[in-house]
Amino acid sequence: MNVLAYTYVNKGDLRLLDKPKPMLQAPTDAIVRVTLGSICTSDLHIKHGLVPRAVPGITLGHEMVGVVEQVGQAVTKVRPGDRVTVNVETFCGECFFCKHGWVNNCTDPDGGWALGCRIDGGQAEFVRVPRADQGLNKIPDAVSDEQALLVGDVLATGFWAAKISEIKQEDSVLIIGAGPTGICTLQCVRLYGPRTILVCDKDEARLAFVREHYPEVIAVRPEQVQRAVKTHCPNGGADAVLEVAGTEDTFRMAWQLARPNAIVTVVALYDGPQVLPLPDMYGKNLTFKTGGVDGCNCDETLALIARGKLDTRALITHRYPLSRIEEAYRLFENRKDGVIKVAICPDA
Repeated sequence: MNVLAYTYVNKGDLRLLDKPKPMLQAPTDAIVRVTLGSICTSDLHIKHGLVPRAVPGITLGHEMVGVVEQVGQAVTKVRPGDRVTVNVETFCGECFFCKHGWVNNCTDPDGGWALGCRIDGGQAEFVRVPRADQGLNKIPDAVSDEQALLVGDVLATGFWAAKISEIKQEDSVLIIGAGPTGICTLQCVRLYGPRTILVCDKDEARLAFVREHYPEVIAVRPEQVQRAVKTHCPNGGADAVLEVAGTEDTFRMAWQLARPNAIVTVVALYDGPQVLPLPDMYGKNLTFKTGGVDGCNCDETLALIARGKLDTRALITHRYPLSRIEEAYRLFENRKDGVIKVAICPDA
C-alpha cells in the first residue's frame, strides 16, 4: 500500500510522492495515522540545504498529531485508537542524557531531532514513531487536535525556553521574535507571572497579533526596543532575554539589552555562526543558555491546555489538505496573507 508523503528530494527540490506505507521496524515503534500536521521553519532550512544531517529522500515534517494504528510488542503507554501528539525528538529515556532530562542529546541512534530529518516524518498520511513510549503523548479528551498540534515542537520549545530562563515574578523579560516559536515562548513565559514582558519584532502584523491577544505585553519594533527596555526594565536591562528570531542583529540585541548578571536564552536556529565579542561584554557576567529543545514535558503542556492555561489555536491561521501542501509551503515561506502557522489535514 502506498501513501502520500511530502519528500525532501534534494536541495531546493521538495515533492509530494507516493511511498510505501510505514511499517513497524522495532518492538518499540508505533504507526500513527496523521490527522493534522504543520510546517516549521526548520523544514525550510532543510529545503535550502542548511541542515547537513537531513537525508535526501526523507519525508518531511515533525509537527503532527494523530491516532495510533499499530504498536510494537514492547510499547506499553499507548495503544491502537489513542489520540496522540508526536514529539519532535526521539529519545530512549534510559541513557545518561535522558535521565538528566537532556533528551535532545539522547544517545539512541535515532536520538534527538530525527523525524522529518534523518527518518521519515509526518507530512504524510502515516508516520512511524520510534521509541513510541517516549515520543507519543495521549491527548486528553477535552483537548482538540488543533489545540494539541503544536505541543510536540514549537510549544515544547517555548515551554523549555521559559523553564531554563529562571524567570521570577519581579523580573522584566524581553522576547526577541514574534513568530510561531516566539509567541509560544511568550505564552509559556506568562505562566511565570513576571512583572513586565516586552516582545520585539520587525513585522508589524506580528506585533499587532501580540497586542490583540496579549494586551498587557509591550510590543515594539527594533528601533524602539532600546528605549522600551530603558523605560520598563529598572536594572539597566532585561532580567531575562529569550532570543527566538535568529539573525546576527537579534543575537547582538540579546546580550546588549540584558542587564548585568542576566540570563540570555538562545532559542533560535541561525543560518551561520554567531560571534560573542567578549571584550565588549566584559563585566556583564551574563549566563548564556542555548538550544535545542529538551521536549520531555508534553504531558505537562497538554494538562495546561486542558486547564485553559495555554492555547495556541490562534496561531493556526491557514489550513490546507495534504494534496495542496506545496501551496502551503509557498504561503508559509513567503509570509503571505498574515500567515503564522499552517495546519495540514488529510484529504477527504
